[in-house]
Amino acid sequence: MAHIPVLLKEVIHYLDLQPGDTILDATIDGGGHAAEILKAIGKNGKLIGIEQDKEILEQLELRIKNKELNSNLILINGNFRDLDELIAPYNIKSINGAIFDLGMSSLQLKESGRGFSFQKNEPLLMTFKSKIWPDDLTTKEIINRWNEKEIADVLYEYGEERYGRRIAKGIVEARKKEPIETTFDLVDVIRVNVPAAYRNPPAGGRRINCCTRTFQALRIAVNDELKALEEGIEKTWNLLSKKSKLVVISFHSLEDRIVKNFFREKFKNNKEGIILTKKPVTPAEEEIKLNPASASAKLRAIEKL
Repeated sequence: MAHIPVLLKEVIHYLDLQPGDTILDATIDGGGHAAEILKAIGKNGKLIGIEQDKEILEQLELRIKNKELNSNLILINGNFRDLDELIAPYNIKSINGAIFDLGMSSLQLKESGRGFSFQKNEPLLMTFKSKIWPDDLTTKEIINRWNEKEIADVLYEYGEERYGRRIAKGIVEARKKEPIETTFDLVDVIRVNVPAAYRNPPAGGRRINCCTRTFQALRIAVNDELKALEEGIEKTWNLLSKKSKLVVISFHSLEDRIVKNFFREKFKNNKEGIILTKKPVTPAEEEIKLNPASASAKLRAIEKL
């Protein structure tokens, strides 16, 4: 499946790339943004690409193996929250710009087999890690072992799910009969425990699937995504040289709030940075038609002073 980068022109514009720049792509995924960044920074530039999902990284390595700019690309398997540790072996002291695209990978949704999508029947894992160790947290553990209040809190705090308590209660009741093992098992529980209008919205009404917020919340909890984002952008900021740009694309309000508050803090704190986007930049209708997954994207950019 081809990877379609979101807000590509806008990313390149706000990064303000120059030949010879060292740039961080903290979520390189299928390399959509990376390809254009490499062109802009040229043969003397360097792009550091981080990807937590090893399978996605391996597929990207195969695609770029014989590309001309392959030598300008450093690919690292890991979580951007560990940025300082990940780049330590490469003796990189500063960077000239960074991009975070926080959207779910289409490869993870369609091909991972780890239960990210409620449209496919897969094991309830939802971890970005390809190699799962016995002590790694998974959605299956949350659903089958956590108590009702803990599950309800996750659904409300990370998914803003209005029926989180009803769903959590239904989960606890269902698992008394048999373990909830797969995505379809969880979908069945969700659908039974939400109102009919929420489960089957009228034509022209709410478009979001009744399972969307629950799956989002569980994925965020499993991967500790919000804390990781806070740590990742802070470490990236510390690595940025003066006049460098940080660009972040978020896809739900919880992420966007973290980014907005971080940027505001840097502006107010002795004007460490100047915010380049007074309001978040969103995709044009034409892009949304070509790539419906981009509809909820919000881009924010800041320059380090």
